[in-house]
Amino acid sequence: MNILLERQSRKPIYLQIRDRISHLIKSGALKSGDRLPSIRALAESLQVNKLTIIEAYSVLEADGIVSARQGSGYFVNSLSLQSTKLESTFSPAQNVTILEPGKSSFYDMYTPLVQAKTQLGIINLGYGYPHPPKDINLIARRALRQENPDIFFSHDMPQGQLTLCKQIAQMLVQQGLEVFPENLIITNGSQQGLSLAINYYVKPGDWVIVEAPTYYGAISILENLGARIIGIPMTAEGINLELLEQYLHSHRPKLIYTISTFHNPTGLTTTQAHRQELLALAEKYECPILEDNAYEGLAFQPVPAPIKALDKNDLVIYLSTFSKTLMPGLRVGYMVVTGKHYQAIIERKLLHDLHTSSISQAIVSEYLASGHYRRHLSRLRTENLQSRNTMLQALEREFPDEARWTVPTGGLFLWVQLPDNIPIQTIRNEAFAQNVYLACGSAFFPDKQGYPAMRLTFCLPQEEIEQGISIVGKLLKKYISRGHERISNYQPLAHSI
Repeated sequence: MNILLERQSRKPIYLQIRDRISHLIKSGALKSGDRLPSIRALAESLQVNKLTIIEAYSVLEADGIVSARQGSGYFVNSLSLQSTKLESTFSPAQNVTILEPGKSSFYDMYTPLVQAKTQLGIINLGYGYPHPPKDINLIARRALRQENPDIFFSHDMPQGQLTLCKQIAQMLVQQGLEVFPENLIITNGSQQGLSLAINYYVKPGDWVIVEAPTYYGAISILENLGARIIGIPMTAEGINLELLEQYLHSHRPKLIYTISTFHNPTGLTTTQAHRQELLALAEKYECPILEDNAYEGLAFQPVPAPIKALDKNDLVIYLSTFSKTLMPGLRVGYMVVTGKHYQAIIERKLLHDLHTSSISQAIVSEYLASGHYRRHLSRLRTENLQSRNTMLQALEREFPDEARWTVPTGGLFLWVQLPDNIPIQTIRNEAFAQNVYLACGSAFFPDKQGYPAMRLTFCLPQEEIEQGISIVGKLLKKYISRGHERISNYQPLAHSI
């Protein structure tokens, strides 16, 4: 393999190797299924350390270009991107939703998703969690073999174990967010972080801005608190900033809730410019931001640094979790809180649960310390990218032309926007009768209405994706065809004179 390295270049050697191999694959010099040189052979050929080759291959694997096979080496992926359209067609109407205080049941929305996952034979296109790591038993045993096992039998600090906070701070620096361990609060998943932050900033009757659509768990917390919600519509670039400023000016909300990276449910990621403008508006109107980036670790390609990285005035609280990247059952999330807000939120957390599970924290800490977490993420990204492309190809093949969808560059979901007046609930019921579970878009809007849509998860086996999309596609075509027939058969009444 002919790879020329510029040893005086500022670009790291491992990235030069990655770029050259990527070019060979895209040019056709390396074909699908070809085996890459062994780590030792390529290191000797290029006269570099074996760790440099491992790093280059790991990045290629994270990019979804190659895959590692146990005991056999690295191979060029067989899934071609050339046949997949990678342009989003998402373009919804820009209607603002105003919702007075009300009640919604998070239980009624959450439990069907979990129950569907437990039913044998169900293709669950609505439930988005990662495949559990294969080495969990090994890592858990290591974590429990602590030099001081007494830490598992006594109360811990409410903000979390210092070792884990240091590790997360180091991880966030790599994402462009420079924080100190003293800015971190370990939570029982990001759901607890949402509740703590929302209850800190918002009182009953306050206005709060959310994206429409958005995560229904946040909507439920706000509604049950008695907040008044303004749903600002999403565009293909993110929340509509023009409408956002209009309602910041007219309603003076107490909080903006945003998911800037791999948005749930649309899968969209905002640009650096969008993030800067959003923060500038928040600063202008002195409105705090709650940035919920639970899926940030599942990127197929580099993403902008979080909004919190731009924050100089302690206006942003940042949330994330290991539930979407490692395993949900551990219930380990974290908040980045700076300035005067930190101590106040710590005191609120202490009243909630004293502290997050010491055992769960130790397991996550061992994953981070051992390097297993990084390798696990690399495998997840590769699997998810291949599955996403399988879903995009299935959508192109099976869904009607009237459907539009997003093309996420990471995360677990994409969003399908459907024509108006399509009976999405009926389609959902008929799909379930054929063992396919769907998450209807209405759950992700403040008024539980919104436009017809569905959130689809692509973290499934490829054969399940193809089968599930085929079933749903046939149902969509059936009902869209019926709608066209009603229009063509419509005869206007004659006007009397």
